[in-house]
Amino acid sequence: MQSIRPSRLLAAGLVTALAVALTGCSGGSGSSTADPKAKTTIVWWTGQADQAEKILVGLAADFEKQHPNVTVKVSSGAPSTEDLLQKLSASFAGGDYPDVSYAFGSWTSQLEASNRTLDITKQVSDPKVDWKDFSAAARQTARPTGKKTIGFPAVVDNLALLYNKTVFDQAHVPYPTADWTWDDFRAAAKKLTNPATSTYGYGYSVSGSEETTWQFWPHLWQNGGEILTPDGTKATFDSAAGVKALTLLRDMAQTDKSVYLDQTDTKFGDLFVANHIGMITSGPWELYDLKTGKTKYGVTAMPGTNGDHETVSGPDVWTLFDHKDANRAYWAYQFTKWLTDPKQDITWNVEYGNLPLRPSETSSPEFQAQVKALPGLDTLAANLVNSKHARPTVPAYNKLSEAIGKQISAVLQGQGDPATALKAAAKQADAALAGNGP
Repeated sequence: MQSIRPSRLLAAGLVTALAVALTGCSGGSGSSTADPKAKTTIVWWTGQADQAEKILVGLAADFEKQHPNVTVKVSSGAPSTEDLLQKLSASFAGGDYPDVSYAFGSWTSQLEASNRTLDITKQVSDPKVDWKDFSAAARQTARPTGKKTIGFPAVVDNLALLYNKTVFDQAHVPYPTADWTWDDFRAAAKKLTNPATSTYGYGYSVSGSEETTWQFWPHLWQNGGEILTPDGTKATFDSAAGVKALTLLRDMAQTDKSVYLDQTDTKFGDLFVANHIGMITSGPWELYDLKTGKTKYGVTAMPGTNGDHETVSGPDVWTLFDHKDANRAYWAYQFTKWLTDPKQDITWNVEYGNLPLRPSETSSPEFQAQVKALPGLDTLAANLVNSKHARPTVPAYNKLSEAIGKQISAVLQGQGDPATALKAAAKQADAALAGNGP
Protein backbone atom coordinates (compact mmCIF):
# COMPACT_ATOMS: atom_id res chain seq x y z
CA MET A 1 0.00 0.00 0.00
CA GLN A 2 1.27 3.46 -0.85
CA SER A 3 1.85 5.50 2.28
CA ILE A 4 0.47 9.02 2.51
CA ARG A 5 2.71 11.29 4.51
CA PRO A 6 1.28 14.61 5.70
CA SER A 7 4.58 16.51 5.86
CA ARG A 8 3.86 18.33 2.63
CA LEU A 9 5.73 21.55 2.10
CA LEU A 10 6.47 23.82 -0.79
CA ALA A 11 9.99 24.25 -2.05
CA ALA A 12 10.98 27.90 -2.40
CA GLY A 13 11.26 27.47 -6.17
CA LEU A 14 7.66 26.34 -6.40
CA VAL A 15 6.47 29.32 -4.41
CA THR A 16 8.32 31.66 -6.73
CA ALA A 17 7.08 29.86 -9.83
CA LEU A 18 3.50 30.06 -8.67
CA ALA A 19 3.80 33.73 -7.75
CA VAL A 20 5.10 34.54 -11.22
CA ALA A 21 2.39 32.49 -12.90
CA LEU A 22 -0.36 34.20 -10.94
CA THR A 23 0.63 37.70 -11.99
CA GLY A 24 -2.19 39.22 -13.98
CA CYS A 25 -4.50 36.24 -13.57
CA SER A 26 -8.18 36.79 -13.25
CA GLY A 27 -11.01 34.51 -12.28
CA GLY A 28 -13.95 34.06 -10.00
CA SER A 29 -16.93 31.85 -9.48
CA GLY A 30 -17.92 30.78 -12.99
CA SER A 31 -20.27 32.40 -15.47
CA SER A 32 -23.93 32.48 -16.58
CA THR A 33 -26.27 29.49 -16.31
CA ALA A 34 -25.34 25.87 -16.92
CA ASP A 35 -27.12 23.47 -19.25
CA PRO A 36 -26.88 20.12 -17.42
CA LYS A 37 -27.83 18.23 -20.61
CA ALA A 38 -25.08 19.70 -22.78
CA LYS A 39 -22.14 17.50 -23.74
CA THR A 40 -19.34 18.55 -21.41
CA THR A 41 -15.77 17.45 -20.79
CA ILE A 42 -14.01 18.10 -17.49
CA VAL A 43 -10.33 17.44 -16.75
CA TRP A 44 -9.33 15.78 -13.48
CA TRP A 45 -5.78 15.62 -12.13
CA THR A 46 -5.77 12.98 -9.41
CA GLY A 47 -2.24 13.41 -8.06
CA GLN A 48 -2.17 9.63 -7.51
CA ALA A 49 -0.42 6.59 -8.94
CA ASP A 50 -0.68 2.82 -9.06
CA GLN A 51 -3.56 1.33 -7.06
CA ALA A 52 -4.93 4.72 -5.97
CA GLU A 53 -5.04 5.98 -9.56
CA LYS A 54 -6.74 2.78 -10.72
CA ILE A 55 -9.51 3.21 -8.13
CA LEU A 56 -10.13 6.82 -9.18
CA VAL A 57 -10.17 5.98 -12.90
CA GLY A 58 -12.86 3.40 -12.13
CA LEU A 59 -14.91 5.97 -10.24
CA ALA A 60 -14.69 8.41 -13.15
CA ALA A 61 -16.02 5.68 -15.43
CA ASP A 62 -18.92 5.06 -13.04
CA PHE A 63 -19.77 8.77 -13.09
CA GLU A 64 -19.74 8.82 -16.89
CA LYS A 65 -22.16 5.88 -17.00
CA GLN A 66 -24.55 7.78 -14.75
CA HIS A 67 -24.14 10.97 -16.80
CA PRO A 68 -23.64 9.97 -20.47
CA ASN A 69 -23.28 13.56 -21.63
CA VAL A 70 -20.22 14.09 -19.40
CA THR A 71 -16.65 12.99 -20.14
CA VAL A 72 -14.11 12.99 -17.32
CA LYS A 73 -10.56 13.10 -18.67
CA VAL A 74 -8.45 11.53 -15.94
CA SER A 75 -4.69 11.72 -15.44
CA SER A 76 -2.31 11.90 -12.52
CA GLY A 77 -1.43 15.43 -13.67
CA ALA A 78 2.27 15.15 -12.82
CA PRO A 79 4.95 12.51 -12.17
CA SER A 80 4.33 12.82 -8.42
CA THR A 81 1.93 14.63 -6.12
CA GLU A 82 4.71 17.00 -5.07
CA ASP A 83 5.10 18.07 -8.70
CA LEU A 84 1.45 19.06 -9.07
CA LEU A 85 1.86 22.61 -7.79
CA GLN A 86 4.56 23.42 -10.31
CA LYS A 87 2.43 21.83 -13.05
CA LEU A 88 -0.56 23.91 -11.97
CA SER A 89 1.45 27.12 -11.99
CA ALA A 90 2.61 26.41 -15.52
CA SER A 91 -0.93 25.52 -16.62
CA PHE A 92 -2.28 28.81 -15.26
CA ALA A 93 0.10 30.67 -17.52
CA GLY A 94 -0.83 28.50 -20.51
CA GLY A 95 -4.56 28.37 -19.80
CA ASP A 96 -4.66 24.56 -19.89
CA TYR A 97 -5.30 23.97 -16.20
CA PRO A 98 -7.74 21.25 -15.07
CA ASP A 99 -11.27 21.56 -13.75
CA VAL A 100 -10.46 19.51 -10.64
CA SER A 101 -7.08 18.75 -9.10
CA TYR A 102 -5.74 17.10 -6.00
CA ALA A 103 -3.87 19.61 -3.84
CA PHE A 104 -1.97 19.36 -0.60
CA GLY A 105 -3.67 21.42 2.09
CA SER A 106 -0.64 23.69 2.43
CA TRP A 107 -1.17 24.90 -1.15
CA THR A 108 -4.75 26.08 -0.85
CA SER A 109 -4.26 29.75 -0.01
CA GLN A 110 -1.89 30.11 -2.96
CA LEU A 111 -4.37 28.43 -5.25
CA GLU A 112 -7.13 30.73 -4.01
CA ALA A 113 -4.85 33.73 -4.62
CA SER A 114 -4.49 32.63 -8.26
CA ASN A 115 -8.06 33.82 -8.94
CA ARG A 116 -8.45 30.63 -10.97
CA THR A 117 -10.48 28.70 -8.40
CA LEU A 118 -14.25 28.31 -8.21
CA ASP A 119 -16.05 29.49 -5.09
CA ILE A 120 -18.56 26.81 -4.06
CA THR A 121 -19.49 28.27 -0.67
CA LYS A 122 -23.14 28.71 -1.65
CA GLN A 123 -23.44 25.19 -3.05
CA VAL A 124 -21.94 23.43 -0.02
CA SER A 125 -24.34 25.27 2.30
CA ASP A 126 -27.08 23.01 0.90
CA PRO A 127 -28.07 20.61 3.72
CA LYS A 128 -27.93 17.72 1.24
CA VAL A 129 -24.15 18.19 1.00
CA ASP A 130 -23.81 17.70 4.78
CA TRP A 131 -20.71 19.91 4.78
CA LYS A 132 -20.44 19.81 8.56
CA ASP A 133 -19.97 16.05 8.40
CA PHE A 134 -16.39 16.72 7.30
CA SER A 135 -13.91 17.39 10.12
CA ALA A 136 -13.35 20.98 11.20
CA ALA A 137 -9.74 20.92 9.98
CA ALA A 138 -10.83 19.57 6.57
CA ARG A 139 -13.48 22.27 6.19
CA GLN A 140 -11.05 25.01 7.16
CA THR A 141 -8.42 23.77 4.71
CA ALA A 142 -10.94 23.84 1.85
CA ARG A 143 -11.78 27.42 2.86
CA PRO A 144 -8.21 28.70 3.34
CA THR A 145 -8.81 32.42 3.93
CA GLY A 146 -12.35 32.03 5.24
CA LYS A 147 -13.70 33.89 2.21
CA LYS A 148 -14.09 31.18 -0.45
CA THR A 149 -14.63 27.44 -0.45
CA ILE A 150 -12.38 26.24 -3.26
CA GLY A 151 -13.02 22.50 -3.15
CA PHE A 152 -13.95 19.39 -1.21
CA PRO A 153 -11.81 17.42 1.25
CA ALA A 154 -9.92 14.65 -0.55
CA VAL A 155 -7.89 12.84 2.13
CA VAL A 156 -7.86 13.30 5.90
CA ASP A 157 -5.50 11.99 8.56
CA ASN A 158 -4.40 12.85 12.09
CA LEU A 159 -1.84 12.08 14.75
CA ALA A 160 -2.61 9.68 17.59
CA LEU A 161 -0.48 7.94 20.20
CA LEU A 162 0.84 4.60 18.98
CA TYR A 163 2.36 2.36 21.62
CA ASN A 164 4.48 -0.77 21.32
CA LYS A 165 3.02 -3.48 23.54
CA THR A 166 6.22 -5.51 23.54
CA VAL A 167 8.26 -2.60 24.92
CA PHE A 168 5.57 -1.83 27.52
CA ASP A 169 5.35 -5.47 28.60
CA GLN A 170 9.12 -5.81 28.95
CA ALA A 171 9.21 -2.70 31.16
CA HIS A 172 6.09 -3.76 33.13
CA VAL A 173 4.40 -0.44 32.36
CA PRO A 174 0.59 -0.26 31.95
CA TYR A 175 -0.59 0.61 28.44
CA PRO A 176 -1.65 4.20 27.70
CA THR A 177 -5.30 5.18 27.95
CA ALA A 178 -7.36 7.87 26.26
CA ASP A 179 -7.33 9.79 29.56
CA TRP A 180 -3.56 10.13 29.79
CA THR A 181 -2.02 13.52 30.56
CA TRP A 182 1.38 14.60 29.30
CA ASP A 183 2.70 13.96 32.81
CA ASP A 184 1.53 10.35 32.46
CA PHE A 185 3.20 10.21 29.07
CA ARG A 186 6.49 11.61 30.34
CA ALA A 187 6.59 9.25 33.32
CA ALA A 188 5.94 6.24 31.10
CA ALA A 189 8.56 7.28 28.55
CA LYS A 190 11.15 7.49 31.30
CA LYS A 191 10.29 4.01 32.60
CA LEU A 192 10.37 2.52 29.11
CA THR A 193 13.85 3.86 28.34
CA ASN A 194 16.62 1.28 28.70
CA PRO A 195 20.10 2.28 27.49
CA ALA A 196 21.31 -1.31 27.83
CA THR A 197 18.98 -2.43 25.05
CA SER A 198 19.00 0.88 23.12
CA THR A 199 15.31 1.28 23.88
CA TYR A 200 13.67 4.71 24.13
CA GLY A 201 10.34 5.72 25.53
CA TYR A 202 9.47 8.10 22.70
CA GLY A 203 10.67 9.00 19.21
CA TYR A 204 10.68 12.52 17.75
CA SER A 205 12.00 13.99 14.52
CA VAL A 206 14.73 16.60 14.79
CA SER A 207 15.28 16.98 11.06
CA GLY A 208 13.79 20.47 11.21
CA SER A 209 11.24 19.51 8.56
CA GLU A 210 7.45 19.72 8.77
CA GLU A 211 7.62 16.32 10.51
CA THR A 212 9.30 18.17 13.40
CA THR A 213 6.90 21.11 13.27
CA TRP A 214 3.48 19.50 12.97
CA GLN A 215 4.23 17.13 15.86
CA PHE A 216 4.60 20.26 17.99
CA TRP A 217 1.27 21.90 17.14
CA PRO A 218 -0.95 19.72 19.39
CA HIS A 219 1.25 20.63 22.37
CA LEU A 220 0.83 24.32 21.53
CA TRP A 221 -2.94 24.14 20.99
CA GLN A 222 -3.62 22.06 24.08
CA ASN A 223 -1.89 24.74 26.17
CA GLY A 224 -4.13 27.42 24.68
CA GLY A 225 -1.67 28.76 22.12
CA GLU A 226 -2.11 29.65 18.46
CA ILE A 227 0.27 29.55 15.51
CA LEU A 228 -0.72 32.93 14.06
CA THR A 229 -2.74 36.00 14.88
CA PRO A 230 -6.35 35.84 13.60
CA ASP A 231 -5.46 37.87 10.50
CA GLY A 232 -2.55 35.54 9.72
CA THR A 233 0.06 38.29 9.65
CA LYS A 234 2.11 37.53 12.79
CA ALA A 235 3.44 34.42 14.48
CA THR A 236 2.18 33.81 18.03
CA PHE A 237 3.68 30.40 18.77
CA ASP A 238 6.34 32.05 20.95
CA SER A 239 3.70 32.63 23.65
CA ALA A 240 3.80 31.20 27.17
CA ALA A 241 1.85 28.25 25.79
CA GLY A 242 4.54 27.59 23.22
CA VAL A 243 7.32 27.84 25.79
CA LYS A 244 5.50 25.41 28.09
CA ALA A 245 5.00 22.95 25.24
CA LEU A 246 8.61 23.03 24.07
CA THR A 247 9.90 22.85 27.65
CA LEU A 248 8.15 19.52 28.13
CA LEU A 249 9.80 18.05 25.05
CA ARG A 250 13.18 19.55 25.98
CA ASP A 251 12.99 18.10 29.49
CA MET A 252 12.10 14.66 28.17
CA ALA A 253 14.95 14.75 25.65
CA GLN A 254 17.66 16.33 27.78
CA THR A 255 16.78 15.66 31.43
CA ASP A 256 15.11 12.26 31.13
CA LYS A 257 17.04 11.09 28.05
CA SER A 258 13.88 9.23 27.07
CA VAL A 259 13.52 10.48 23.49
CA TYR A 260 15.12 9.03 20.38
CA LEU A 261 16.03 12.13 18.35
CA ASP A 262 15.64 11.20 14.69
CA GLN A 263 17.58 13.20 12.12
CA THR A 264 15.89 11.46 9.20
CA ASP A 265 12.09 11.56 9.77
CA THR A 266 11.92 7.82 9.12
CA LYS A 267 14.14 5.95 11.60
CA PHE A 268 11.89 6.46 14.60
CA GLY A 269 9.10 4.63 12.80
CA ASP A 270 11.42 1.78 11.87
CA LEU A 271 12.71 1.50 15.44
CA PHE A 272 9.15 1.47 16.76
CA VAL A 273 8.33 -1.42 14.43
CA ALA A 274 11.48 -3.21 15.63
CA ASN A 275 10.55 -2.86 19.35
CA HIS A 276 13.20 -0.27 20.23
CA ILE A 277 10.83 2.69 20.85
CA GLY A 278 7.84 2.50 23.17
CA MET A 279 5.69 5.34 21.81
CA ILE A 280 5.39 7.52 18.75
CA THR A 281 2.79 10.04 17.66
CA SER A 282 1.87 9.06 14.14
CA GLY A 283 -1.06 8.40 11.82
CA PRO A 284 -2.83 5.87 9.62
CA TRP A 285 0.07 5.55 7.16
CA GLU A 286 2.05 3.80 9.93
CA LEU A 287 -0.35 0.88 10.34
CA TYR A 288 0.63 -0.99 7.19
CA ASP A 289 4.30 -1.07 8.25
CA LEU A 290 3.29 -2.29 11.70
CA LYS A 291 1.25 -5.10 10.18
CA THR A 292 4.11 -6.05 7.85
CA GLY A 293 6.58 -5.98 10.74
CA LYS A 294 4.25 -8.08 12.93
CA THR A 295 4.58 -5.47 15.68
CA LYS A 296 2.28 -5.78 18.68
CA TYR A 297 0.86 -2.30 19.05
CA GLY A 298 -2.06 -0.22 20.25
CA VAL A 299 -3.53 3.14 19.25
CA THR A 300 -5.15 5.73 21.48
CA ALA A 301 -5.82 9.47 21.57
CA MET A 302 -3.01 11.94 22.13
CA PRO A 303 -2.17 12.65 25.79
CA GLY A 304 -4.06 15.70 26.97
CA THR A 305 -3.85 18.95 28.91
CA ASN A 306 -6.74 19.66 31.27
CA GLY A 307 -8.83 17.08 29.43
CA ASP A 308 -8.04 18.52 25.99
CA HIS A 309 -6.74 15.80 23.67
CA GLU A 310 -6.56 17.93 20.54
CA THR A 311 -4.57 16.52 17.65
CA VAL A 312 -3.40 17.82 14.29
CA SER A 313 -4.66 16.81 10.87
CA GLY A 314 -3.19 17.18 7.40
CA PRO A 315 -6.22 17.35 5.08
CA ASP A 316 -5.81 17.53 1.31
CA VAL A 317 -8.33 18.97 -1.12
CA TRP A 318 -10.02 18.33 -4.48
CA THR A 319 -9.64 21.88 -5.75
CA LEU A 320 -12.07 23.22 -8.38
CA PHE A 321 -10.94 25.65 -11.08
CA ASP A 322 -12.85 28.23 -13.10
CA HIS A 323 -12.75 28.22 -16.92
CA LYS A 324 -15.51 30.81 -17.34
CA ASP A 325 -17.65 27.97 -18.66
CA ALA A 326 -20.89 27.40 -16.76
CA ASN A 327 -21.21 23.78 -17.88
CA ARG A 328 -17.68 22.85 -16.83
CA ALA A 329 -18.16 24.61 -13.49
CA TYR A 330 -21.45 22.80 -12.93
CA TRP A 331 -20.06 19.35 -13.65
CA ALA A 332 -16.79 19.94 -11.77
CA TYR A 333 -18.89 20.66 -8.70
CA GLN A 334 -21.33 17.79 -9.28
CA PHE A 335 -18.46 15.36 -9.82
CA THR A 336 -16.52 16.28 -6.65
CA LYS A 337 -19.70 16.33 -4.59
CA TRP A 338 -20.51 12.82 -5.88
CA LEU A 339 -16.91 11.67 -5.34
CA THR A 340 -16.98 12.71 -1.66
CA ASP A 341 -20.39 11.24 -0.89
CA PRO A 342 -20.12 8.22 1.45
CA LYS A 343 -20.74 5.54 -1.20
CA GLN A 344 -17.92 6.72 -3.46
CA ASP A 345 -15.58 7.63 -0.60
CA ILE A 346 -15.85 4.06 0.68
CA THR A 347 -14.60 2.90 -2.72
CA TRP A 348 -11.80 5.49 -2.74
CA ASN A 349 -10.46 6.24 0.71
CA VAL A 350 -11.79 3.34 2.76
CA GLU A 351 -10.97 0.49 0.40
CA TYR A 352 -7.56 2.03 -0.28
CA GLY A 353 -6.77 2.14 3.45
CA ASN A 354 -7.10 5.86 4.17
CA LEU A 355 -9.39 7.27 6.82
CA PRO A 356 -12.97 7.87 5.68
CA LEU A 357 -13.92 11.47 4.98
CA ARG A 358 -17.20 11.15 6.90
CA PRO A 359 -18.00 9.46 10.24
CA SER A 360 -21.03 7.74 8.71
CA GLU A 361 -18.68 5.54 6.70
CA THR A 362 -17.15 3.90 9.78
CA SER A 363 -20.13 1.56 10.13
CA SER A 364 -19.71 0.20 6.61
CA PRO A 365 -18.58 -3.42 6.08
CA GLU A 366 -15.69 -2.11 3.98
CA PHE A 367 -14.34 0.02 6.83
CA GLN A 368 -14.81 -2.75 9.37
CA ALA A 369 -12.81 -5.05 7.09
CA GLN A 370 -9.99 -2.51 7.02
CA VAL A 371 -10.09 -2.20 10.82
CA LYS A 372 -9.69 -5.96 11.04
CA ALA A 373 -6.73 -5.78 8.66
CA LEU A 374 -5.23 -2.65 10.25
CA PRO A 375 -6.17 -2.51 13.95
CA GLY A 376 -6.34 1.03 15.29
CA LEU A 377 -7.75 2.51 12.10
CA ASP A 378 -11.09 2.94 13.88
CA THR A 379 -9.41 4.84 16.72
CA LEU A 380 -7.73 7.15 14.23
CA ALA A 381 -11.05 7.74 12.48
CA ALA A 382 -12.75 8.58 15.79
CA ASN A 383 -9.81 10.83 16.67
CA LEU A 384 -10.79 13.25 13.88
CA VAL A 385 -13.19 14.89 16.36
CA ASN A 386 -10.08 16.04 18.24
CA SER A 387 -8.81 17.81 15.13
CA LYS A 388 -10.14 21.31 15.74
CA HIS A 389 -7.49 23.56 14.21
CA ALA A 390 -6.22 23.54 10.65
CA ARG A 391 -2.57 24.17 9.99
CA PRO A 392 -2.21 27.63 8.43
CA THR A 393 -2.48 27.68 4.66
CA VAL A 394 -0.75 31.05 4.23
CA PRO A 395 1.84 31.05 1.42
CA ALA A 396 4.65 31.58 3.94
CA TYR A 397 3.75 28.49 5.97
CA ASN A 398 6.67 26.50 4.59
CA LYS A 399 9.12 29.19 5.74
CA LEU A 400 7.37 29.44 9.11
CA SER A 401 7.57 25.67 9.49
CA GLU A 402 11.25 25.65 8.64
CA ALA A 403 11.99 28.45 11.11
CA ILE A 404 10.28 26.81 14.08
CA GLY A 405 11.34 23.30 13.06
CA LYS A 406 15.01 24.22 13.18
CA GLN A 407 14.63 25.86 16.58
CA ILE A 408 12.70 22.92 18.05
CA SER A 409 15.39 20.57 16.77
CA ALA A 410 18.15 22.65 18.31
CA VAL A 411 16.45 22.87 21.70
CA LEU A 412 15.74 19.14 21.86
CA GLN A 413 19.41 18.50 21.13
CA GLY A 414 20.48 20.74 24.02
CA GLN A 415 21.19 23.93 22.08
CA GLY A 416 19.43 26.99 23.49
CA ASP A 417 16.39 27.49 25.68
CA PRO A 418 12.72 27.25 24.63
CA ALA A 419 11.77 30.91 25.09
CA THR A 420 14.75 32.33 23.19
CA ALA A 421 14.46 29.73 20.44
CA LEU A 422 10.76 30.37 19.83
CA LYS A 423 11.27 34.12 19.75
CA ALA A 424 13.97 33.69 17.12
CA ALA A 425 11.70 31.45 15.08
CA ALA A 426 8.80 33.90 15.37
CA LYS A 427 11.02 36.74 14.14
CA GLN A 428 11.94 34.71 11.06
CA ALA A 429 8.32 33.69 10.53
CA ASP A 430 7.13 37.31 10.76
CA ALA A 431 9.61 38.34 8.09
CA ALA A 432 8.30 35.59 5.81
CA LEU A 433 4.71 36.50 6.53
CA ALA A 434 5.37 40.14 5.73
CA GLY A 435 6.43 39.11 2.24
CA ASN A 436 3.30 37.10 1.49
CA GLY A 437 1.85 39.66 -0.88
CA PRO A 438 -1.71 39.47 -2.18
